[in-house]
Formats: sequence, C-alpha cells, structure tokens
Amino acid sequence: MQPLLRLPYAALGATANLAARLPLPGTGKLVRTLRARRGALEQFERWGATERDPARPLLWMHAPSVGEGLQARPVLAALRARHPDWQVAYTFFSPSAERFVTTVGADVTGYLPFDTAAAAERMLDALRPRAVVFAKLDLWPTLAERAHRRGVPLGMVAATLAAGSGRRGVLARALLGDAYAALSAVGAIDAADAERLAALGVPAGRVSVTGDTRYDQVFARAGAVDREGPLLRHLASARPTLVAGSTWPADEARLLRAWRAVRGEVPEARLIIAPHEPTPDHLAPIRKWAAGEGLRLATLDEAAPTDDVVLVERVGVLGDLYALADAAYVGGGFHTAGLHSVLEPAAFGVPVVFGPRHANSRDAGLLVECAGGFAAGNEAELARAVRIALTEADSRGRAGAAARALVEGGLGASERSAALIERMVLRQM
Repeated sequence: MQPLLRLPYAALGATANLAARLPLPGTGKLVRTLRARRGALEQFERWGATERDPARPLLWMHAPSVGEGLQARPVLAALRARHPDWQVAYTFFSPSAERFVTTVGADVTGYLPFDTAAAAERMLDALRPRAVVFAKLDLWPTLAERAHRRGVPLGMVAATLAAGSGRRGVLARALLGDAYAALSAVGAIDAADAERLAALGVPAGRVSVTGDTRYDQVFARAGAVDREGPLLRHLASARPTLVAGSTWPADEARLLRAWRAVRGEVPEARLIIAPHEPTPDHLAPIRKWAAGEGLRLATLDEAAPTDDVVLVERVGVLGDLYALADAAYVGGGFHTAGLHSVLEPAAFGVPVVFGPRHANSRDAGLLVECAGGFAAGNEAELARAVRIALTEADSRGRAGAAARALVEGGLGASERSAALIERMVLRQM
C-alpha cells in the first residue's frame, strides 16, 4: 500500500469498528454488515484456543459473498478429498452468505473482521494458517501484508478481472499493488484475466490459467437434481415452460409484456418466475399482472401443472427449477446490478435468454458466441427469442446442446485450483 494511503485506510477501519459497536437501528445490509462484526474476532480466537491442532496444516479460505463462495466450495471439497487431515477456516464479508457458509465443509466459519492491522494479527495468531487463499478478487491489503510478513503464502483461485474493472484505476492500484505483488500463486479463469492480473502487479510467473470453478459447481448440481423428488415431481408438465430466474423489477417490466406476445402464439406456455428478492412488495406486482392477464397463478408450494404462472416465493431452489425449463431467462440484464448466473440453466442444456447489460459477464459472452444464449435488447427481441426456444424443437436442441457443451468444456477447474493450493501448503511443511 502506498504510504500516503496508510493513515486514511487505517482510519477507515477504525471508524468501521467504532460504528459496529454502536446500537444501530434497522435491518439494512450496511447495518447488518457492521453489527455482524461484534465478536467476530473473539469467535475465531476461542476456536483457535480450543480446536486448532498445530500438528495439522490449516488453510484459510476467504470468499466475500455467495457468488465467490460457489467458486470456493468445489475447491475445498477437492482438497478435503485429498487431505482429510487438514483444517479449514472460511471467512466471508457479506450477510447474504450467512446461510451459505454452512455448506462449505469448513472447521470454522465466520465474518472477516474489518481490515485493520490489529485484527489481521489477531486472526493470524488464532488460526496459524499454512496458506491464505482469496476467491475471485477480494484481496484485503492489510491482511495480505501481515500474512506476507510472517511468511504465510497468499493465493487466489477463480481469479478474474474485467477489462473495465475499477481495480485497474490509479487509486485502487496504489492501495492494492503491494498485495498483488505478494501473491505466491494465482489461478486465473482465462488468459485475458491472467494478463490483466499481471498488469496489476502479480508476478507473471506466479499466474496460471486454472479455469472457473463454477462450471464444476453447476454441472455437479445439475447432475444431482432429483426430478422425482417433492420439489419437481408435482410441477412436471409437457407444457412449454420458461423458467425466469433472479429477476428484478426492471427485468419483469420487459419480460411480462413480452410474455403476452409469447402466449398469443403459444397459448399453452407456462412461466415459472423466481424473483431475486422475493419480498411481498416485489411479488405483489407479479400477482397483479397475472390477474390482469387472466392467468392462473400459484406459489411454488401450491402449484400444479395446470397453473399458467408459478411464483417462487423463496430462495435456494432456482438451481433445481431449471430442470423443468425448455428455455430460461436470467435476470439482471436490464438492471444496474448486473447479470446473474447464466451457467445454472446452461448446465441443464437449456437455451438461455438475457437482457443487454451483460458486458461484464464472461459466461454470457461465451454463450452468445456459441449460440447457446441470446441477448435481447427490448421486449420484442425478448418475445421472439423465447418463442423460438419454446416452439422450434431443432433450434432449441441446438442451442441447448451448445450451452451444455460450453459448461462441459470448463470442467476440471476445481481440481486444478486444488492442486495449486496443495502445492502452496506442502511447501510450508
């Protein structure tokens, strides 16, 4: 970190720690992020004092939220299979990952404390890691510096850096440049990412292309779906079905109007829609729209094959629901938050449709290139793409096969990433 940034960065961390101690009202994400830091350090210190076995290597994996966690989880599974004796600590940053972390199979999990020198030293004392590995790009400069001083190797897996990323700016490079230079091993998603990471300061000889571990994740989930289980069995139908996942109101404004045109040509078409945030306020306009269109709507738990619209009012099931799709619409492409995962439906061999804002989604670009996915700029294009996917069996088959082939071509990244981490840890033994 550049010397001029040290004082303001330290002050920011101290301010965050102070705010976390205040009796903050509300349940917003920022408030929950601050409140969650209360006792975070002490939790790891208690575990370190009672459960840490210094005779066993410990890997510390950090993934800030669910998306990065999905990339980290198959790597940890591969490492567990290779080295069941290792201990694993897993930290995260966002409250959205609280439930997810119970699935990663770590010995201890918890919120990453704010990035101050005191917190980093206490965490390193408690965990005594053989390596610290970051998923995707969430590199914290003070933690990286303190670990590097102790001789703890630093790694990164499923690393990706968009061409337009703010991390390539002057301020970000001044803040993070030393941390990038301290990385011992980086597994980049593709060659372009590797080049951009080297330009940020990662020594070029320490970067290799290992691929995106999400491909392994979504492929394994698609293969494990129980089509005869209680979730899917009662929804099975021969009706042409569009599964719309992770939608925002901006997506729904186009999609629901486009659906009228689709139904005009395909009256038996069925829509399963899973909003990204299934709150009552978000679901109410969809219910109102369906009533206005004269469509029979039911929630997921109540739905039958005869329902025209199935409204998914809970999270965690979308990855299975794509098994019912003849075509998929993935939300975020009409929303400023960005496109959500297009790989989940692709793993089922389903043609994928999305909105125009997909420039930062490598997977969406690859799907367009292989004709397994289609970007729609407006509701007319959206209606046409969905209608073709639902009614033209040959087109649907070709697009679906191309989408699945793309996923299959990316398999193996988890094992390659695990091998990269394995080499880091074993060098310390």
